[in-house]
Amino acid sequence: MSFEHKSVLLGETIENLSIRPEGTYVDGTLGGGGHAYEVLQRLSNLGRFIGIDQDDAALQAAGSRLKEFETTRNITYIRSNYCNIREELQHVGIDRVDGIVLDLGVSSYQIDTVERGFSYKEDAPLDMRMDRRNEMTAKDIINGYSEMELYRIIRDYGEDQFAKNIAKHIVKARGQKEITSTGELVEVIKAAIPMKVQKTMGHPAKKTFQAIRIELNQELDVLRDTLDDMIALLNPGGRICIITFHSLEDRIVKTIFKKNENPCTCPPDFPVCVCGNVSKGRVVTRKPILPSEAEMEENSRSKSAKLRVFERNDQ
Repeated sequence: MSFEHKSVLLGETIENLSIRPEGTYVDGTLGGGGHAYEVLQRLSNLGRFIGIDQDDAALQAAGSRLKEFETTRNITYIRSNYCNIREELQHVGIDRVDGIVLDLGVSSYQIDTVERGFSYKEDAPLDMRMDRRNEMTAKDIINGYSEMELYRIIRDYGEDQFAKNIAKHIVKARGQKEITSTGELVEVIKAAIPMKVQKTMGHPAKKTFQAIRIELNQELDVLRDTLDDMIALLNPGGRICIITFHSLEDRIVKTIFKKNENPCTCPPDFPVCVCGNVSKGRVVTRKPILPSEAEMEENSRSKSAKLRVFERNDQ
């Protein structure tokens, strides 16, 4: 199956990166290479591009899509999680960059490749690993987490009002037989949500699947723990563009961008700053950039997307 993925907010992201032809740019979630293609079109042979992804299928697909640039551009592919961005860049001799892109959505390819277990629409093994080198899978979470832990992640990461009942149903079902497939999990979730509610909502399993995926791949922790590092990697005037698809992701980005713009911890009534924390730059997007009506019509997966941008100052 080909790695199909429509890059969300593509034009807006590229415009906000303010690409310099001889600059160094990193895509920390390379995916099918949609954003990368547009960056490479704007780079000269003096520029440099580094594509990072933890999914071997994504790297393979991006390599094919970007093949036309191989002889004229300086491209490096790295299989890793973007949380290792600082070390990975050091390995290839880079300590500062001019721009970073993160598209935090699950790629259409990952969802549509049935055996990866990301989709609630097809029956497949409960996997959901973005990096298939990791041993733990969604099956381990569903069958191993306590009812309280399941409730917490479905409530917090899935923002599902029926989290408590879903967790209870999962524990009850696995007590009779281990839950091993996405189809089995979907049936358990459906049994936990009143039928009259199901008729008025989207797919009943959507939020729980999202929650399990975020927990398994530690998506929020990785973002929270790495953002400061990425801002520190930027050259003066360099920009980081982040596309989120979940309110908790967006909140993390907004909060950390704000803190880097104004890191002062002095009480508001102090006449002058004495904490010594210096601003790292400015938040370019006071409000997030959202997809156009046309994009949302063309690509339903873009509906929850938000783009935020931060620019490093001259310090």
